[in-house]
Amino acid sequence: MSAEILLRYLHFLSIIVITATLASEYVLVKDNLTKKEISRLSFIDLIYGLASITVFAAGLTLWLGEYGKPAEWYSKNWIFHLKLTILVVIGLISIYPTIFFLKNRKGDGEALVSVPKNIKRAIGIELILLAAIPILAGLMAKGIGLSL
Repeated sequence: MSAEILLRYLHFLSIIVITATLASEYVLVKDNLTKKEISRLSFIDLIYGLASITVFAAGLTLWLGEYGKPAEWYSKNWIFHLKLTILVVIGLISIYPTIFFLKNRKGDGEALVSVPKNIKRAIGIELILLAAIPILAGLMAKGIGLSL
C-alpha cells in the first residue's frame, strides 16, 4: 500500500473521530454535570485533540509532501483556504470547552458543576462549521476554486 493511500486514510479516519467526539460532547453536555462526567468529557476532548493534531499533520503532509496533487494545486484554490480557515475557527472555538473541562474535572466525583450554556453552544457551532468541510472537499476534488 502506498504512503499516499495510508496518509489519506489517516486523514479521513481522523475526520471521522473528530466528528464522533464532537457529537458525543454535544450529546453528553448538560446544564449540570458531576466532576466524574466532566472527567469523561475531558477524555473525549483529549481524543478530539489528538485526532485534530493527526488530521492536521496528515493534511499538511498531503499538501506539502510529494504525494498526490502538487502543493500549488491546493495553494491556489480559494476553497482550500476557506476550508483551512474554517478548521482554524473550529480549533479556536474548541479552546473554551477544553479549558472548562480541564478546570472542572478534578475533585469529588459526585460534586455537581453548573455548565455555562456557552459550552454546549460552542460545541454546536463547531459541529455546524465541521458540516461545511465535506462539501468544500468535494468541490476541491472537482477542481472548483482552482486558479492556476
